[in-house]
Amino acid sequence: MTLGQLPSLIDSNDPPPVRVENGAGSTPLLLVCDHASNYIPRHLNSLGLNQEALHDHIAWDIGAADLTLQLALRLNCPAVLANYSRLLIDVNRDPTVDDPSLIPEQSDGRVIPGNQALSRAQRQQRIDQLHQPYHHEISGRLEELQHLVDAPALFSIHTFTPALKGSSEPRPWHAGMLWNRDPRIARPLMQHLRQHDHLVIGDNQPYSGREIAHTIDRHGHFRGFPNCAIEIRQDLLQSYEDTQRWADWLSEALQQTLQQPDLHQVRVFD
Repeated sequence: MTLGQLPSLIDSNDPPPVRVENGAGSTPLLLVCDHASNYIPRHLNSLGLNQEALHDHIAWDIGAADLTLQLALRLNCPAVLANYSRLLIDVNRDPTVDDPSLIPEQSDGRVIPGNQALSRAQRQQRIDQLHQPYHHEISGRLEELQHLVDAPALFSIHTFTPALKGSSEPRPWHAGMLWNRDPRIARPLMQHLRQHDHLVIGDNQPYSGREIAHTIDRHGHFRGFPNCAIEIRQDLLQSYEDTQRWADWLSEALQQTLQQPDLHQVRVFD
């Protein structure tokens, strides 16, 4: 079956692929949330998974969307959130390379039945209808913010599970900064958050921004815009009070970081 013969992935009862909040925000900072939602269109039958799996970390970054929305309001900046589950397609992966985690056939030891043996057309449909609109929206919002400064800042919000199934590898960090080569946001944020003595803040932990950072690389690093991602442990974002606490810490840290005199200059770090 060719791409043109496939039934539509999204119909009128489904949400758009991208959600924009506080689009009129006037701070030269764009928040993005790659794994904000666990939504899967009904006709795909939950990809063969039960509800427990769809509410697990394999389907989305638990707590990330709520924190993103709080920060967008506090910082008066726009936010772009992906509206579909990472199990359909991971928008933080490069679709031009052969990466099995782009449309995972298994995740954290769990087989994803609805992702098995997809045709090239089915894979391309997910790229065209979910991945591309998300990144197109990010590009457009950054271009709008360039009316304010030469190089708007990009901050990506993720959460991570305290432990992977079948792994004895400890994950002691409360949060970690993921960055590639541009230190302009990551280092000040780490320094600020480490002033809270009880917080363990990782540097490129529990993942490395030099390995898994498609969104901030594509829209930040390669354009010379200051960029960084944060990973917060999911058990620390269980309640409204938890989210407010992290929003307090991060909004204060980001406000200070944005005041750096040379932050909004285009600079490509090799």
